[in-house]
Amino acid sequence: MTEQYVLDLQKIEEVQVAVVGGKGAHLGGLSRIGGVRVPAGFCVTTDAFRRVMAEAPSIDDQLDQLSRLDPDDREGIRILSAEIRQTIEGIAVPGDVSAAITDALAQLGEQVAYAVRSSATAEDLPTASFAGQQDTYLNIVGPSAILRHVSRCWASLYTERAVTYRQRNGIDHRTVHMAVVVQQMVFPDAAGILFTADPITGNRRIATVDAGFGLGEALVSGLVNPDVFRVCGDKIVTKSIAAKQRAVYALDIGGTQEVAVDPRRQDQPALTDAQVVRLVQLGRRIETYFGRPQDIEWCLIDDDFQIIQSRPITTLFPIPAAEDAENHVYVSVGHQQMMTDPMKPLGLSVWQLTAMAPMHEAGGRLFVDVTHGLASPVSRAGLLEVMGRGDPLVRDALETILDRGDFVPSLPAAGPAGPPAGGGAAPIETDPAIVTDLINRNEASIAALRREIRTKTGPALFDFLLEAFEEHKRILSDPVSMQAIMAGMEATWWLNDQLQEWLGERNAADTLTLSAPNNITSEMGLALLDVADAIRPHPEVLAFLNGVEGQHFLDELPKLPGGTEARAAIEAYLDRYGMRCVGEIDITRPRWSERPITLVPLILDNVKNFEPGAAERRFARGLQEAQKKEQEVLARLRALPDGPQKAAEAKRMIDRVRTFIGYREYPKYGIVSRYFVYKQALLQEAERLVRANVLTEKEDIFYLTFEELHDVARSNKVDNQLIQRRKDAFRSYQALTPPRVLTSDGEAVAGAYRRDDAPAGALVGLPVSAGTIEGRARVVLDIADADLEAGDILVTIFTDPSWSPVFVAVAGLVTEVGGLMTHGAVIAREYGLPAVVGVADATRLIRNGQRIRVHGTDGYVEILP
Repeated sequence: MTEQYVLDLQKIEEVQVAVVGGKGAHLGGLSRIGGVRVPAGFCVTTDAFRRVMAEAPSIDDQLDQLSRLDPDDREGIRILSAEIRQTIEGIAVPGDVSAAITDALAQLGEQVAYAVRSSATAEDLPTASFAGQQDTYLNIVGPSAILRHVSRCWASLYTERAVTYRQRNGIDHRTVHMAVVVQQMVFPDAAGILFTADPITGNRRIATVDAGFGLGEALVSGLVNPDVFRVCGDKIVTKSIAAKQRAVYALDIGGTQEVAVDPRRQDQPALTDAQVVRLVQLGRRIETYFGRPQDIEWCLIDDDFQIIQSRPITTLFPIPAAEDAENHVYVSVGHQQMMTDPMKPLGLSVWQLTAMAPMHEAGGRLFVDVTHGLASPVSRAGLLEVMGRGDPLVRDALETILDRGDFVPSLPAAGPAGPPAGGGAAPIETDPAIVTDLINRNEASIAALRREIRTKTGPALFDFLLEAFEEHKRILSDPVSMQAIMAGMEATWWLNDQLQEWLGERNAADTLTLSAPNNITSEMGLALLDVADAIRPHPEVLAFLNGVEGQHFLDELPKLPGGTEARAAIEAYLDRYGMRCVGEIDITRPRWSERPITLVPLILDNVKNFEPGAAERRFARGLQEAQKKEQEVLARLRALPDGPQKAAEAKRMIDRVRTFIGYREYPKYGIVSRYFVYKQALLQEAERLVRANVLTEKEDIFYLTFEELHDVARSNKVDNQLIQRRKDAFRSYQALTPPRVLTSDGEAVAGAYRRDDAPAGALVGLPVSAGTIEGRARVVLDIADADLEAGDILVTIFTDPSWSPVFVAVAGLVTEVGGLMTHGAVIAREYGLPAVVGVADATRLIRNGQRIRVHGTDGYVEILP
């Protein structure tokens, strides 16, 4: 195949990213859109780049060294990337490549000024923009100067920022190549950026225009504040005209210069209102052509717009697909389940198939459509009440949308409100035997599932699983189970509300629920203390575990003195809790039984931070505190007017909350227990498909939905390109932050606490576990990094039940996500940890090692000097 070193922009197809890079491919597409003017030019292809790289064999060794560097080794990356750039710039452009470039210049006009711009093959993609990672050179005049700057663009593939960006996004340096766009220079009166969706809120109906005088370089470099226009349809909804004191203009001899703007022009808008609307209409045409919101660089010359670049806006959170064109409001499932990370396709589809309500996928996350509940006056109040109890920020976001009055339609009341969650039957009796029976029935159902699934394979396995999913939902929707859950939650709310009214005491239920029975999640944390007790007496085992790295360490333990006892303790723990893991609602996540080494740092922390018998003492202390609190509350109530009646009511609710609040954690344990059975069966099926040469590796099934995997089992055929696209998409989703509330316009609505009772500078959140604690902040983003000391305060994004073993070692909790009844809050109360959840950007605003004070009763965090 003959190498082609130069392609005219107008002959480039968008699919030729591998040849011309992302920028070149987009410019080729722009050139074919009717009514869109693009400066003439050509692209120096990746064939030329590969030809140049072949001239420097030493680069192979340098790239090997680069790939071994940690993304956080900034100094190492800086030094090595500079060496690679120097090597590339030092290579003479081969004669045939140089001839191709100069011939293309001759056809356009050699003495015309040009912009020389990098166009990497991993640039301006739907999943990664790489914006600003490589270099652009403006107003370059003459063939020799252009050739020199083409070399600089090739070298800019290895700028420190580009290298770090690729490593953080998991992109192999060898798979990325550099093309170079050479375009005739335009000398605009004004220039700037058009976002066809609001880059701040994500609203796809709002376009944003940034504009300034001269070249757009002044805006991109931050030299001046731009004029900002926000446009909806053909109307400018807001505009802000900046004082533009500086601008960048091209020099006659080449290059650019920063100049002062005439004071009489500084406050004048760079664009008229009519020009702004016309530009947005042009942007909508470009957006329609590419099929997604665009980040567009534009220039205005003599009242005519020219487009010099368009790329996808990759920071927007995707919108769930809807079957109609109506307005929709979605609430994040991840914020309710304390798992805001993206899920793989198999995890998403299994959760959807086993969930009790329809769920919609976007950005690797799940959302529930609450539009109908908001629209009906009958259901609206109840929906807002439930959402507010779970997460006040969600409620405020929904009320913000409702207050606008122009998004959610109103539906007529269809009749009286339905029964509350948990069914409309008579209130459940306060009887511990109810909880015992529910647990026993669930355990029996899981045992039957394990027995019956063993013989299933191929399409029969999937037919069996579809039936198992129905049983799964039947267990979840058991009216008695739902009543038991609601009984514990409602008793908690009653106690907090009434005891604050009667005694002026806030969050009294937090102490009254300490060491409640049947809490499988808190038991899990205490049980790991018992594992530490079994290992502590054996120094050889401790030394071995301190240095262990592989997943097969359990097989090595019996070779050590005390190792048999240590292994037995760990395996007993895994038998009971090994189906759990971080992000456990995603069936594809590795379970503790699959990666038992995950538990080793937690066990070692327990050995270091606790004395023998800590689990029993901790539970007994909590029970004693709860009993003492009950006696105190009842005594104070009896002293009030109507005291005996109030005390009797409170006693009934205390008994009720202690009977049922622990069971709140059990259904999730049942779910993940079933998930592990499903997963083991599906992985066995994946191994069969690997042996049959259908799949490359068994984990590829994680990137197929359950339905797609069912089809693969039937046909013994798989679309490997689909799997690769799903892997790329999942990687891009990891960079996105899911909103609590999302509209079908793409607007992410955050919500606010709207409180003024916290000190200035405090970080406000939701109080979920009473008390005040001061200590060292330990900011932990991965449980594997939870190296904790006694008295530390855990600061993290979210916690699910798998974090319970960490809770025993900390003195307080701060999370970015959570509600009054989410798992982290329940366990914090169970362990008596002051906790504040829903603290926006806590892991960014609180530095690891800072001293902080957590006000778990009042719901705020102070960062101490």
